[in-house]
Amino acid sequence: MIQLKLDLQFFSGEKTEKATPKKRQDTRKKGQTAKSQDVNSAIGLLSVFLFLLFFSTSIGKVALGTFRTAFNETILLDVTEANIRPIMIDFLMDIAYMLGPVLLVALIAGIASNLLQVGFMFTTEPLQPKLEKLDPIKGFKRIFSIRAIVELLKSILKICFVGTVIFSVLWINIDEVLVLSQKSIGAALKTVGNLTLQMGIAASISLLVLSLFDYLYQRYDFEKNIRMSKQDIKDEYKNTEGDPLIKSKIKQKQREMAMSRMMQEVPKADVIITNPTHYAIALKYDEQKDDAPVVIAKGVDFIAQKIKLIARENNIVMVENRPLARSLYDQLEIGDKIPDEFFKAVAEILAYVYRIQHKI
Repeated sequence: MIQLKLDLQFFSGEKTEKATPKKRQDTRKKGQTAKSQDVNSAIGLLSVFLFLLFFSTSIGKVALGTFRTAFNETILLDVTEANIRPIMIDFLMDIAYMLGPVLLVALIAGIASNLLQVGFMFTTEPLQPKLEKLDPIKGFKRIFSIRAIVELLKSILKICFVGTVIFSVLWINIDEVLVLSQKSIGAALKTVGNLTLQMGIAASISLLVLSLFDYLYQRYDFEKNIRMSKQDIKDEYKNTEGDPLIKSKIKQKQREMAMSRMMQEVPKADVIITNPTHYAIALKYDEQKDDAPVVIAKGVDFIAQKIKLIARENNIVMVENRPLARSLYDQLEIGDKIPDEFFKAVAEILAYVYRIQHKI
């Protein structure tokens, strides 16, 4: 039953396998990655409220100075074409001085939260126009999909949780809220500002806690969406590494070419050391080039028989030495020189061959 189930999964193309590194890289190039917008919102809000907590006094002084200038000096000026421009410039500069640092902190927090989640990523794929996005049927499916329902439940949970936290902060400071009407305007504004900062920081921290769970969910959902079937992995391997059948044919052709080159060297050998039936090693010794005999061909079974056939056709001496043939085959490759441990045995064989051929 288990094997039948696995076979059915394979042929049905069910996506049960983890995404390969190439699949992840291609998905990232398209701008698709696990990211939670709630993390960006929470970090941005928390950064802004923390900035206001430490620098709200300076911003308040600038705001107070702006209002004093407006109500004590600017309001008394005649509105003319000559003075309207400098008045507006001064007013906009004061606003920029108040809001600029807050916006800069929000911008830095947004960039940092994105880098924290996905790292540095630049792609223009999401900006390319796609007509399928205008399909009303697909849009209707997205609106009433499982993902949309999950997002709705998440929004309700966030509203309830953050609302409860804000209400708790107000309830803790209910005494100050009830006496606001008895305070002066300055003291009341200061109390409202402190309560706003407390509620903002508490709401940001609660939203940050929820966003961590949302990030884990987004990662789970992303991993689920990029899963691959066994056939997908097989097709990807074919596209990246090439068809296994073609690769095997290429390797077979390379082996044939190497075999052909090796067989062409056999007639140049001085001696063929045999097993006598299973192994054959062709040795050549050139006193002027090498300080030891060199293996120019070797083979086992069918290849060994072919080496011996070429040796007979070219009148090359074959010497039977079973342990030496097997040792040379196991320890040496084509082009290797005879090591010291076999030098004496090989030298005796070469001396025997040279005597037969009347070279010495």
